[in-house]
Amino acid sequence: MPRETTEDGEAFVTEVCWHYYVNEMTQAEIARLMEVTRLRVNQAIQRAKSLGLVKVHIESPFLPRIKMQQELQSALGIDRAVISPANSNNYDYHRSVGAALAELLNERLRVANWASFGVSWGLTLDSAIRKLSRQSNPNVEVVSILGGTAQGSTFNSFGIASGFADVLGAHYSVLTAPIYLSEGIDRNLFLSQLDLKEHFQKFNTLDAVLLTCSNVSAKSFLVSYGLPKEITPEALIKAGAIGDVLGHFLDKEGNSVSKAVDNRTIGMPLDRVMAVPEKIMAAAGPHKVDIIRAACKRGLVNTLVTDDLTSMLILDTHNSTHSQAAQ
Repeated sequence: MPRETTEDGEAFVTEVCWHYYVNEMTQAEIARLMEVTRLRVNQAIQRAKSLGLVKVHIESPFLPRIKMQQELQSALGIDRAVISPANSNNYDYHRSVGAALAELLNERLRVANWASFGVSWGLTLDSAIRKLSRQSNPNVEVVSILGGTAQGSTFNSFGIASGFADVLGAHYSVLTAPIYLSEGIDRNLFLSQLDLKEHFQKFNTLDAVLLTCSNVSAKSFLVSYGLPKEITPEALIKAGAIGDVLGHFLDKEGNSVSKAVDNRTIGMPLDRVMAVPEKIMAAAGPHKVDIIRAACKRGLVNTLVTDDLTSMLILDTHNSTHSQAAQ
């Protein structure tokens, strides 16, 4: 008959842990050896941990990055952070993040059973396409969620949607529209066209979206080549803009700064993005720190794919902000 007691002493707990951690015995084997129940063995192991008798020390070059990912998740209020190592000597904020996004996409397509996912456009997504291996996903649809520009064809709306579909063996649907309507065109009338109406309906059933972002500077392809002539970067900055997501310019709190721009933008509305189950943003670079934080505050991100340099800058900004608020 197994011997039981209301509370195990340190000698008993130590003996259990010696067999478990040093002799590498299973809990069932220890229970038979010491003539106790398996439950009591398990409780002794948990008690040893709570008393500090057992300490687990992990030696791994990956440990600092795992810790940083957890800190980033907490700072941004998101579910998951994926941090890739950047090449600090030859910094390219598209390449390493694109590779990390490709790996994440492989994982999610394998386990999440996506039927469709939406894609923005940009060089980071183009980099991800180049890192993906050829697959067969005939039941998956890639849906472009932002209009395009006349330039940058390989990483524009058509190039990104068709590129992902080609390498993933999926099919695709392109939003055949400019990113911004010309001044004076009625947006509702424009979107009443049957093909656009049907395309916008697909936004309601997306399983995931792949987003990018940028700041308000010449580093942004959208700012350099996509803005209507009557909308200047200076005017957007004066209104409080620190960057854009899907052509909508946001302030530091994640609020849109220009209804005039929003009403001319042809793409997935941000409120609808927030309702998508998986919102993945791939972005890196010192110039994107503020807009990444703003997008997370807005609720547009639950998974961030970035690099370690950007992560450190985000955490530094977060800690500095909280320190100032506490004073």
